[in-house]
Amino acid sequence: MDDSITYLKETSRPSLEIPQEVTDSVSEIVGDVRRRGDEALAELTRRFDDVERDSVVVSDEEIRRAHGALSAEDRETIDHTIGNVREFHEEQREHVEGFEREFEPGITMGQRVVPIETAGVYVPGGRYPLVASPAMTIVPAVVAGVDRIVACAPPQSDGTIQPAQLYAMDRAGADEIYCVGGAQAIAAMAYGTESVPSADVVTGPGNVFTTEAKRQVFGHVGIDFLAGPTEVLIIADASADPALVATDVLAQAEHDPDSRAVLVTDDETLARETMEAIEEQLPSLPTEETARSCWEANGEVVLTPDLDRAVEVANEYAMEHLQVMTDRPRELVEGLRNYGSLFLGHHSPVVFGDKAVGTNHCLPTLEVAKYSGGIWVGTYLKTITHQQLTAEGAASIAPWAADICDLEGTIAHKRSAEARMDPSDDR
Repeated sequence: MDDSITYLKETSRPSLEIPQEVTDSVSEIVGDVRRRGDEALAELTRRFDDVERDSVVVSDEEIRRAHGALSAEDRETIDHTIGNVREFHEEQREHVEGFEREFEPGITMGQRVVPIETAGVYVPGGRYPLVASPAMTIVPAVVAGVDRIVACAPPQSDGTIQPAQLYAMDRAGADEIYCVGGAQAIAAMAYGTESVPSADVVTGPGNVFTTEAKRQVFGHVGIDFLAGPTEVLIIADASADPALVATDVLAQAEHDPDSRAVLVTDDETLARETMEAIEEQLPSLPTEETARSCWEANGEVVLTPDLDRAVEVANEYAMEHLQVMTDRPRELVEGLRNYGSLFLGHHSPVVFGDKAVGTNHCLPTLEVAKYSGGIWVGTYLKTITHQQLTAEGAASIAPWAADICDLEGTIAHKRSAEARMDPSDDR
């Protein structure tokens, strides 16, 4: 145990390990969709959602009804988030560039940044039908210039997609929308069915079954990343308001009993008052049962000797959301490396990034932030390289390439290089 820190509340560290029964179940679902296509989707929707639809294709009439089911104020709220997400990701796109230059006489090389052709995005239902998710997965693909964006979401009990989600999927820019959920939706977008086209990349959040499905189809298609339940780590000092810290902890805890919420602080008074405030606030939450289960099972409070050690702890945990509730949060930024998204200051709670400000909320969890970021416009782009050599350029590089081939024993490669050693052959 690290003697420099004290756990006032501690839990075990989770990992991205999928139960074998889930792996086996998903394998059967994916295989069934590959074999039987739409027939399997219909049967699986009946089995898991207790819903019967004539087709998984969402019609224009369904989309119009979803628009009409929302008030003008609700539509404006969704449009506002979509607009903010679009503006942020357009700025991202402006900073992803190709290039070309002559590195040596007669040797020109470069790279192009081009969109993938077809993207499949999953919009989860579950405990809460997240309305901001379509903006986070579809808008970056639109901004990237993807030719065809296919979106899937699970049905409600009446067989339709939740109206606010469907409106958001349409407004965000999905070209085609399908009412199908779970692992079967991932399989459909990966392999294609009679109705659902196959995609080149499949993205979006979901439960353990959709996560496992993404793992199983990876390689045939690209994916964004594998993620578990949401999580937050808050670094706070004596300047923070314990009641506000507690509010932000519970905002993540209400997502799921398996979510994680961690407070790291150098002030014991703040730590204990925050724990008291959490207990005071829980009974007023309509989502108390979920939030309390999460806090009791997965909440942690870590006391550090100083903020430098708090930064080290945050990097060790590498959590999805990292919130810094200090008076001078930017003093810590340089040392912080492992997180999905960073929220700086007392007035930058995770909820803003999750719902409205414009950064992406599809982020890595379970220490994936040690090697990957979240969805961004680059998720739907690929960087491809090219080169063109003149006879002079080829002659200058050929001996070097031939010598490498000698070291490897790749003789046909060597002959290919040696065939370009004459600079006078300017064809």
